[in-house]
Amino acid sequence: MNNMLLRVEDLVNNPTARVPICLCLDTSGSMGAVEGDCIQTGETVFEDGKMWNVVTGGTSRIEEMKKGVELFYEAIREDEMAVYSAEICIVTFNSKATCLVDFANIERQKEIPQIIAQGDTAMGEGVNLALDLLEKRKQEYKDKGVDYYQPWLVLMTDGEPNGNPIELNRAIKRTVDMVNSKKLTVFPIGIGDESDMPTLNSFSPKRPALKLQGLKFREFFVWLSQSVSKTSQSMPGESVKLDVEGIKGWAEL
Repeated sequence: MNNMLLRVEDLVNNPTARVPICLCLDTSGSMGAVEGDCIQTGETVFEDGKMWNVVTGGTSRIEEMKKGVELFYEAIREDEMAVYSAEICIVTFNSKATCLVDFANIERQKEIPQIIAQGDTAMGEGVNLALDLLEKRKQEYKDKGVDYYQPWLVLMTDGEPNGNPIELNRAIKRTVDMVNSKKLTVFPIGIGDESDMPTLNSFSPKRPALKLQGLKFREFFVWLSQSVSKTSQSMPGESVKLDVEGIKGWAEL
């Protein structure tokens, strides 16, 4: 209840047009996969539908992703325009979907909670929860007469969805319908060689899904923060061109 009052109060006190961004992040067991200098222990573990070698050292995908998200928050806070307009929501999905951080002015958001790689890849459930939260926040904007830019959905995953196939199909249809009706901008990002690019492509009817170069989460989130800044300086409804050249710094094109 206190959180809801703060959300409403913020819209009343700060009528700046908003840029709602939902980060829909894979936190399944495979996101614990390690890259870099590491040593195999000879042990194996079954996680997220596959058998994995247990290692020591190196850097995990999920650790680098969290560092990237923290960098994104920091960049938004330091931008004098975006700090008042950007609203970030974080949804994680493993064996279930969870709202880790709900929409709010970034100055009201505290430190990002700890995320742990575990479980399966319920991608459909994650995207559906993300879309539900976006729709709810858009309605709150409308109720308080606050303008907003086209919402953004960033979907990052390193594997194949193995949740409920009905939920996955519903999530794909909802996303495609919203993109085609210009109610959503979606960025599907594949992580690692096991990422299911055909499924990610099915979420994006306007542009192909992109694969991250190695563990360049920081480079991606720097690009994303710059894109948010550019959008916040435009007028709601105005078409803003993405920095395609900048994409080459973090994605395999």
